[in-house]
Amino acid sequence: MQFDIITIFPKIFDSYLKESFIKKAQENGLIKIRIHNLRDFTTDKHKTVDDRPYGGGLGMVLKVEPIFKTIETIKRKNRKTKKQKVILFTPRGKKFNQRMAYKLSKLDRIITICGRYEGVDERVAKYIADMELSIGDYDLMGGELQWW
Repeated sequence: MQFDIITIFPKIFDSYLKESFIKKAQENGLIKIRIHNLRDFTTDKHKTVDDRPYGGGLGMVLKVEPIFKTIETIKRKNRKTKKQKVILFTPRGKKFNQRMAYKLSKLDRIITICGRYEGVDERVAKYIADMELSIGDYDLMGGELQWW
């Protein structure tokens, strides 16, 4: 199984991916994990990934454009992958459970979007993500640690 993780903090995964059963699963070819830095898919010199929410509101949200570009690049490089899902981690998502883990284990690829700040542009949930997942009724920084 292939995991593609989209984040603005790619180094946050270094220790998790190089330890314990995740390391062994990668070494044994059971899983592949690729981390994608969302800032690599921006177009401005400051590599801006966030903006004010459309229509107003407090805080900042991740912009839809770099998320869309990242996912399109992943899919274009892996056109043969048929059984895949794009998952957005959010406290509003469906609560992750064992039954869902079993269903997801049947996929070839899982592309995860780790939100930050006040979340992501709503168009990501509406048009890009196949599903929204939560591990509980709380927020853990940006979603990166929710999966692991």
